[in-house]
Amino acid sequence: MESLQGLMQAFSVAMLPTNLLFAFLGCLLGTAIGVLPGLGPAGTISLLLPVVYSMGSSATTLIFLAGIYYGSMYGGSTTSILLNLPGEAASVITAIDGYEMAKKGRAGAALSIAAIGSFLAGTLAVVGLTFVAPPVAEFALDFGPPEYFSLTLLGLFLAVFLSGGSMAKGVVLLAAGVLLASVGLDPVTGKARFTFGSVAMQSGFDFTTLAMGVFGLGEIFFNLEKADFMGTITAKIGRLLPTAKEWAESRWAIVRGAVLGFAVGVLPGGGGVLGSLASYATERKLSKHPEEFGKGAIAGVAGPESANNAASTASFIPLLTLGIPTNSSMAVIFAALLIQGVTPGPFLITEHPDVFWGVIASMYIGNLMLLVLNLPLVGVWVRLLKVPFNILGPLVVLLTVIGVYSTTNDVFQVFVLIGFGVLGYFMRKFRFDPGPLPLAFVLAPTIENSLRQSLIMSRGSAAIFFTRPISVTLLGIFAALVIGQLAKGLRSHRRTAQA
Repeated sequence: MESLQGLMQAFSVAMLPTNLLFAFLGCLLGTAIGVLPGLGPAGTISLLLPVVYSMGSSATTLIFLAGIYYGSMYGGSTTSILLNLPGEAASVITAIDGYEMAKKGRAGAALSIAAIGSFLAGTLAVVGLTFVAPPVAEFALDFGPPEYFSLTLLGLFLAVFLSGGSMAKGVVLLAAGVLLASVGLDPVTGKARFTFGSVAMQSGFDFTTLAMGVFGLGEIFFNLEKADFMGTITAKIGRLLPTAKEWAESRWAIVRGAVLGFAVGVLPGGGGVLGSLASYATERKLSKHPEEFGKGAIAGVAGPESANNAASTASFIPLLTLGIPTNSSMAVIFAALLIQGVTPGPFLITEHPDVFWGVIASMYIGNLMLLVLNLPLVGVWVRLLKVPFNILGPLVVLLTVIGVYSTTNDVFQVFVLIGFGVLGYFMRKFRFDPGPLPLAFVLAPTIENSLRQSLIMSRGSAAIFFTRPISVTLLGIFAALVIGQLAKGLRSHRRTAQA
């Protein structure tokens, strides 16, 4: 009942003309970013962080950035289906059957079912967010410094464990993120750490600069060297609305995808990619004609796209209630809220109810906006894809440099931006998933502060982490995952040696 009351009040916030405008702009920009391969929501949001400084309302800021995030999940399906070129990593699975449908002249049906599935799954996920988030926030009130240390440690590991990339590379980036966050003056003693005698380094690295460099410039540098980056449309869009048979094959795939995506999206590192994979595997297993998958099965589009969008909505639960970002995009949104003076966590619902409930109410409206936007604007997105990236890329680089300088008024930060851009380029060049780096950078202060506070509470004894039920449970899960991963690696090494 409290959830419904909060939601009803929040619609008065979400329906304000300013918030409606920014919800629309976020959805429109997010869809365009999803269509354009290369930049992605994390890079886009990081590039827009300078704008956040000038936005007065925290609720408006979160509504705008949330619209960009889940809008990009919608938009990624367009190029996946039309060009076999996923605009987003989570849309890779959609391309498998979506592009095959396009080659058979059924691109319209694939685009329609992707949009409808995204709308239905996104709406179901927002309903889940409405009723699940408040109890999670209430439970989180029992958390003290030891629990937050254990939870953050587990969250960082899960972000690497579930991302599907190399565990070793992920751990390296986690360590790098913690190290970069430690640069500057110690918050307790005031001593300089890792500054190498530089006065400019004493203020530490700014998250805005890091995110804009690693995600924005790094992605652009990497894509500029690819001569065949943009594709061409080889099939007609055809009829937009799916047939009755196609709808019948898709409806339960949408429901299952929504449930799977929501469950996976709550987990750190889960996100749209893992949700899409789980949905595709489930639909293929349950299908009466599994041989059609990979050849244009519409359930192979409906399920993964639904899971993708449900996961993007569910990822707001740990961010808003626990203050734990589950992926790189959530880490950038977390930083944007901190810029506005709002700290996500269990007290957000009581201290800033307009922010908490306002963004949830805006998601109901945003999903409807995206449904209306996606189908009529397919032709516009197709024309947008014809803009050469060697023109678009340098323009974004110029705007990024101007953005960083305008927020810091420091030339040193511009050189830091370029340095992070080069780092982001080499990370992609050597196939390092950049996600763990900003997550570790954002969460490092939480780990450090909660560790220090815990040891002060226990007078230097580490036993405090193992004598509190929630903390020891979280650490037990962490230990089990680490041991399981080590055992898996050992078995793989033995099989390789025997072969």
